[in-house]
Amino acid sequence: MKVGGLGEVMYSLPKALRELGHDVRVMIPKYSTIDSAKFSMSMIEESLFVPIGENAGGPEGHMICNVKKFLDPDNGQAVTYLLENEEYYEQRGSVYGYDNDPTRWALLSRGALEFIRVNNEWRPDVIVSSEWQGGLIPNYIKTVYKDDPVLSKIATVFSIHNLYFQGMFDHRFISEMDYDDGQSEIRPIGDPLMSKMNFMRRGIRYADIINTVSPNYAREITTPEYGELLDTLLQERRSHLFGILNGINYDAYNPETDSHISFKYNAKNLKERYKNKEILRKKFNLPDGNDKFIIGMVGRLYEQKGFDILMEVIEPMLNNIDFEMVIVGAGDSKYMSFLSELEKKYPNIKAHLSFDAILARLIFAGADALLMPSKFEPCGLSQMEAMRYGAVPIVRKTGGLADSVEDYDPLKQTGTGFVFEKFDKYALFGTLIRAIETYKYPKLWEGIQKRAMSANFSWSASAKEYAEIFKKAIDFNLQSKKI
Repeated sequence: MKVGGLGEVMYSLPKALRELGHDVRVMIPKYSTIDSAKFSMSMIEESLFVPIGENAGGPEGHMICNVKKFLDPDNGQAVTYLLENEEYYEQRGSVYGYDNDPTRWALLSRGALEFIRVNNEWRPDVIVSSEWQGGLIPNYIKTVYKDDPVLSKIATVFSIHNLYFQGMFDHRFISEMDYDDGQSEIRPIGDPLMSKMNFMRRGIRYADIINTVSPNYAREITTPEYGELLDTLLQERRSHLFGILNGINYDAYNPETDSHISFKYNAKNLKERYKNKEILRKKFNLPDGNDKFIIGMVGRLYEQKGFDILMEVIEPMLNNIDFEMVIVGAGDSKYMSFLSELEKKYPNIKAHLSFDAILARLIFAGADALLMPSKFEPCGLSQMEAMRYGAVPIVRKTGGLADSVEDYDPLKQTGTGFVFEKFDKYALFGTLIRAIETYKYPKLWEGIQKRAMSANFSWSASAKEYAEIFKKAIDFNLQSKKI
């Protein structure tokens, strides 16, 4: 299963850690859309009793699950465990988006812990739980299982990919009666009040280590502007908070071997890349036979991605500056409607209003620049993928964008893209003009492209940093036992 950037990380990070010699395994629900014929699984734990309530084995009762095991023949026999429960996973067509999602993720968390507790095949030193959906794992270990001879010894790392999402409610508008301080007893699995629990707050409060997907984002979320009402708690736990920049899969994203692009190239033969630009024009029905500057955008059409300030500047620019733009993605209806109307008025802007991974690759390989004017961006992968293909990023200085893109300096001839700081239309407008004007000098532009393509965002470096914070988590867990 793959849903966005988290799906990418859950494939690539374990793989990179295994290459460093660690035994890393993943556990997910057995979703209905997973093809059992394609992914051959074996039963490893049948009729696993998962307690519903606070007390393991208490009177509240149990849910019954199975655990199956998949060995990936294409990835060094990497192990994935799948928690099987027909009611909560196999009767659902999507990964998330249901009213009972808190129950589904609590069941995954408790099921994973019970599996580790009763199964002797393998036990980890560290459990990494991701996003609000995994926030109960540190909470369970430090409360329900605090005296368990197996689970109490396991350190926890809570990985925040986007602090904005904290549960199945709007954390910014929660009544005092529904407020979850993160310290009260965990509601029984299936209790309707579980939907009011803030899984994100609980993960932050109880984990031995909290990590985010970029160093800059780790700093930002301790401030009121980015902290989503959890900044005070994050400040209290600052010594346990770390940021590690995500990597990208260099095997999958490689312009020399990518089967989705017509002309293969590298930094030494960028003339071949220009042929992909012509294919991009044809694919989006842009005029042939010119070398106009093409700006690409790839991803979700949401407020977070900076579309509000783009809406303010795009028409004045199209009316006064000769450039082209292609957009691939889907999201909020107001942005999709705006782009549809814009397409009708201007022949030099084209939008494909649904996500298409192949078209995204073509934009990376053919567009001159990739625009990401994000309001906030915990890490961002598109800018790194674009840089790998020689599409120069134009980004706002926030989160992982600030960590991965260096602003172009025309005097020193340094930098890998164009960066603006303030989230307003004037900063965006000025930076777009700066990029378009720089493009008029081919040698300077090629220098930016080559520096961008040579930046190292492989998972091997990130995996080493993760291994270090895992060691810290183990140390913190041992120290907590002595207090």
